[in-house]
Amino acid sequence: MSPPLVIAHRGACGHRPEHTRSALLLAIEQGADAIEVDVVPTADGALVVRHEPELSGTTDVAARPEFAARRRVRTIDGRRMRGWFAEDLTLAEVRTLGARERLPRLRAASAAHDGAEGVLTLGEALGIAADGGVRLVIELKHSARSAAIGLPLDVALRRELAAAPALPAVTVESFEHDALDALAEQGVRHPMVALIGHRPLLDGRLLADPAAFRRFAGVSLRTGLVRPRTTGRFRDLGLDVWAWTLRPENRFLPPRHRLPVGAFGRYREHWRRLVGTGLTGVFADHPDLVLDALRGPAAVGGPA
Repeated sequence: MSPPLVIAHRGACGHRPEHTRSALLLAIEQGADAIEVDVVPTADGALVVRHEPELSGTTDVAARPEFAARRRVRTIDGRRMRGWFAEDLTLAEVRTLGARERLPRLRAASAAHDGAEGVLTLGEALGIAADGGVRLVIELKHSARSAAIGLPLDVALRRELAAAPALPAVTVESFEHDALDALAEQGVRHPMVALIGHRPLLDGRLLADPAAFRRFAGVSLRTGLVRPRTTGRFRDLGLDVWAWTLRPENRFLPPRHRLPVGAFGRYREHWRRLVGTGLTGVFADHPDLVLDALRGPAAVGGPA
C-alpha cells in the first residue's frame, strides 16, 4: 500500500503559529506533500488565511487600541461569539495584525514566535505552494454565512485563482458540500473534497445514497470516524479518503494511546492504525513527525 499524502494542517502549525509564512515554508522544508489553508473574507472581499472569521484567537487584534471599537457579537454555526471579525476589517487593517499561537500553553515553542509575522492572503499562500512545488488544499470556511453578509467565497476564490501568476496543484474542500457543487457548476475544475465531521451525517449518507459522493474527488473524515469498513466503502467508490488531524500531544490522542509523563503520547501507534484502514491522505500539525512515523521504522512509542 502506498504511503498516504501528508498534508500540513495550516502549515507546520505544531512548530510555528498557524497559517504564517514560516509555518507554510517549514512544512515544505520538512517534506510535506501538500499544505492546507483556511480562507475567510475581509470587509473589502479579500481572502485571508485564517481558521475562523474571529481573529482574536490567532492574532494580536485584542491588544490593538485602534480596533477596540470593532469588537462585535456575531453568530457562527449557531453559536454567539464576541470578538473581532475579519469581515469588519479591511485587508489593509488585517495586514497590520501580528499572528500568534492558538495553543500557547501546549505549544510554548511556537508561541515564542508570536508577533513575528502578519496575516497571509490566499494569493500569497498560492505563491508559496507554487514555489515549493506542493499542492495547496483550500478550505472554504462558513460559505453560506459569508454569502449572507455579501462576501461570497466562490466569487472571491475564482478571482484569486484567476489572478495567481502561477498556480500550484489545488484542491478545494468544505463542510458545506453544496458550496463545492456551486463551484463545480461555475466551471472550477480543481478537485473537490467533502469534509465530514459527524457520525450521523456520515452514516446517513453512506446508507442512503453512497454513490452521491462520486461527485467529489474524495472525502475527509475526522479521525474519530475512521474505521476500516468506512474507509473501504469510500475507496470502493473510487474516492480518496483523508483524515484530520494527526496530532502527537496526549490531549488529542485516544485515552489508550496517552502516556502519563510528557506532552506526547504513543502517537505512532495511533497514526499507523488509522493509516492501516486504507487512508490516502492525512492532515498533520507536525509533518516531520508524521513522515517519520509512517515512512520510518515501525516504532510504537513517543518521539525517538
